[in-house]
Amino acid sequence: MAAVTTGTPAAVFEEYRPLLTGLAYRLLGSMWDAEDIVQEAYLRWTRTDTTQVREPRAFLVTVVSRLALDQLRSARVTREAYVGPWLPEPVDSRSVGPLDTAELRDTLAYATLHLMERLTPPERAVFVLREAFELPYDTLAEIVGTTPANCRQLHHRAAKRLADERVGGGDSRPSASRTGRSGAAPSREHALLVSRFIDAARDGDLEGLTALLSEDVVAWNDGGGKVRAALRPVVGRARVLAFVTGLLERYSFEDLRLTEANGQPALRLALDGREQVTLFDIREDGLVHGVFAVLNPDKLGHLAPG
Repeated sequence: MAAVTTGTPAAVFEEYRPLLTGLAYRLLGSMWDAEDIVQEAYLRWTRTDTTQVREPRAFLVTVVSRLALDQLRSARVTREAYVGPWLPEPVDSRSVGPLDTAELRDTLAYATLHLMERLTPPERAVFVLREAFELPYDTLAEIVGTTPANCRQLHHRAAKRLADERVGGGDSRPSASRTGRSGAAPSREHALLVSRFIDAARDGDLEGLTALLSEDVVAWNDGGGKVRAALRPVVGRARVLAFVTGLLERYSFEDLRLTEANGQPALRLALDGREQVTLFDIREDGLVHGVFAVLNPDKLGHLAPG
């Protein structure tokens, strides 16, 4: 059947590159890996008879998804040997394609990416492709290598698991959004809470910090063996406060400022001369339930300067 592509194959690919990069990043949580996957997809595209491709977007999404799924399966083994907690790489949202739907924004949100690490590779692939990119189950079945009925089960299981994780595992009711990001705070409230956190940390205001943290708050610190960081999650408000207090007493917090990462407000600072970015899981109760500190310098290269 005649193709509907216009322009050179390279121009067609470049039109979809941001979307494909955003897809690969959501599946892998690593921009370095996502860019490698997209480049491999480009090489395969240049070796394809594009005159026979009726829908370039669908074709390229399929290629990138399959490559990312293979990468995700091997990455799980690599991440088990990672020094300390492995956190997704924070990114400048302008580098990962459009964010013009709630689902595209929700699947880029840092807390969601972190939770998706607990899904199996097929669950994660089906969840992202269905939620953010609205692929039909027949297409998902071809990508994952299973049946449409099984893809429905994978999607349901992934959405339920994310929803349960967001409410502590004790409530299986469907969330307000399709993604299972139950109870996430609206962006304006999120920005306000991050600003309050910055002020309290800058002033050493432990009472102010206490008021911002939920009782079940967990802090993750990703140094990747490159810089000193806690090797295990810090669980509970009392322990997180003690951890922060220790940092305040031992180090100088330099140049605390609000920045953007993954389409959300985040905290950027230098801790004892080492750059880090901290993101937050803030929910509708107005409290911080998760603190994600990324100190590994290898993971800070895809953020806007400032």
